[in-house]
Amino acid sequence: MSGNARETNASALKFYSDTLKKHIGMDEVVKHISSYMKKDASSKYKITVGTDSEGVKETHFVTAIAVIKIGNGGRYFWARSEREYCPTLQDRIYKETIRSIVIVQELKDAIKRIIGNDFLAEDKITVHLDVGLNGPTKELVDSVVGMVRGYGFETAIKPYSYGASVLADRHT
Repeated sequence: MSGNARETNASALKFYSDTLKKHIGMDEVVKHISSYMKKDASSKYKITVGTDSEGVKETHFVTAIAVIKIGNGGRYFWARSEREYCPTLQDRIYKETIRSIVIVQELKDAIKRIIGNDFLAEDKITVHLDVGLNGPTKELVDSVVGMVRGYGFETAIKPYSYGASVLADRHT
């Protein structure tokens, strides 16, 4: 695997929101998530983070952060990276996974600062991976799921990983 989990500086990324029609930093993303959840505090929420990429050898990555009101929609924010060299599908999938892990780490730090530790008590953040048990990524499932779990995060794969395979994919 090339790279490490600190290659991606999430705090430097600008996330776009179709709802807000502008780019914002990680702290603003968390403030909007908090505001969205406070509008209906009696509902249950979860957050997903997923990354998708597109391209052969030279690719860009799109990471989506979604806040889901369970049973009733949600909102999401997305950021696109500069193009990077990825010679193989395996390299792309590992880089997608690392990006999602880094974003979740920085998101959790921002949530602790802005919303507080109580929000994270129920492990509401899940990493969505763009891999599945069918197709060309099936040999990578165990290793990338293991990476995510090694960092202490829950994960979802296709067909349940809509954060990567639907939301981020819309912008690749």
